[in-house]
Amino acid sequence: MPAIVLVGTQWGDEGKGKVTDLLGERMQYTVRYQGGNNAGHTVVTPDGEKYALHLVPTGMLTPGCVPVIGNGVVIDPKVLLHELDGLSARGVDVSLLKISADAHLIMPHHRALDRVVERYLGSARIGTTGRGIGPTYADKVGRMGIRAQDLLDPKIFRQKLELALREKNQVLVKVYNRKKIDIDAVVEEYMGYAERLIPYIDDTRLLLDKALTRGEYVLLEGAQATLLDVDHGTYPFVTSSNPTTGGACVGAGIPPTRIDRVIGVIKAYTTRVGAGPFPTELFDDNGKHLLKVGGEYGTTTGRERRCGWFDAVIGRYAVRVNGITDLFLTKLDVLSALEKVPVCVGYEIDGERFDEMPMTQTALHHATPLYEFHEGWSEDISAVRRFEDLPKNAQAYVERLEELCGTRISVIGVGPARDQNVIRHDMLEA
Repeated sequence: MPAIVLVGTQWGDEGKGKVTDLLGERMQYTVRYQGGNNAGHTVVTPDGEKYALHLVPTGMLTPGCVPVIGNGVVIDPKVLLHELDGLSARGVDVSLLKISADAHLIMPHHRALDRVVERYLGSARIGTTGRGIGPTYADKVGRMGIRAQDLLDPKIFRQKLELALREKNQVLVKVYNRKKIDIDAVVEEYMGYAERLIPYIDDTRLLLDKALTRGEYVLLEGAQATLLDVDHGTYPFVTSSNPTTGGACVGAGIPPTRIDRVIGVIKAYTTRVGAGPFPTELFDDNGKHLLKVGGEYGTTTGRERRCGWFDAVIGRYAVRVNGITDLFLTKLDVLSALEKVPVCVGYEIDGERFDEMPMTQTALHHATPLYEFHEGWSEDISAVRRFEDLPKNAQAYVERLEELCGTRISVIGVGPARDQNVIRHDMLEA
């Protein structure tokens, strides 16, 4: 059986949690392969229970499915343990969780630097969540990181922490006029976490290879989305890892030859959290409608999401960069009751038309969307389960998005509940 990658195609918050939950019963393993607790998945289970997950894969909610936190994830131990405790209190079995020994740990100095640097940037700030994600990835690349496996050896843990704080405390005190971080206090805190986390730490690369060799399904799920990828997104207003398909290979230790399907999740309109370019952003009553009806507030941060019309330039780009085989279109129901539904089909930049993503940051900042307008529909579609039962205008809208993006739309979300979907194709079959 193959590995299946699930990616966001816009700026995140497309509804990936719903998709992973929908596929979960057919998966033996689900793997979170990048990011940290700066993103979240909201999942509504068949019995109506709503869960907001921040670090653990959504497979945690599927009995018998092994949830894996891959080497590409950065982990705040306190946050992870709080999340596990919360799930356990609600009757969720967390005992099958596996954590890669190579996953890097978010340390107190990472959170401190994240907050103070963002504050000092002022109007030039990126819009981070201040949870230490970026500084942790920076130390990983700089070969100064502390990994989950270091919790197994208190001596090594302390040595690595001392080396890191030799520099970080200088920066905090002398550059930002903040209090230095006490090594002894951090060691004591993290060794306390170690007592509870060590049973979960494993060689997840080997674990997943054996699972695939046995013919079991492995679902690789990312946080954030294509336009937030540090290499392929709207840099520098991006996350510090690779949510795209290539990041799944690196962040889970699975070779690309094991991947058979790539499922892209795309919202029927577009949203974004934080700073950065957003060509189709709305500042009128339509934007307020999408915000209110769509419930567009961050799972992890609670921040209002910026809302705009569907952007087919971004859709095409995400399909191309990720090699997407199937799209899951979410929140089509939010567009009900709109008289007209615009779709951005290209950009105008300095008098020139662009049908693909512009090459430079400057060009994207100057992009003006070119719209085509579709007739809306007034019917409530939340109970529809067959494509042919959707209003004709809604069918036409979906078919046009499919044409513009260049790959099939296999499932359409018509409400937040797990069963509120119109299934056109099996996403696991060609």
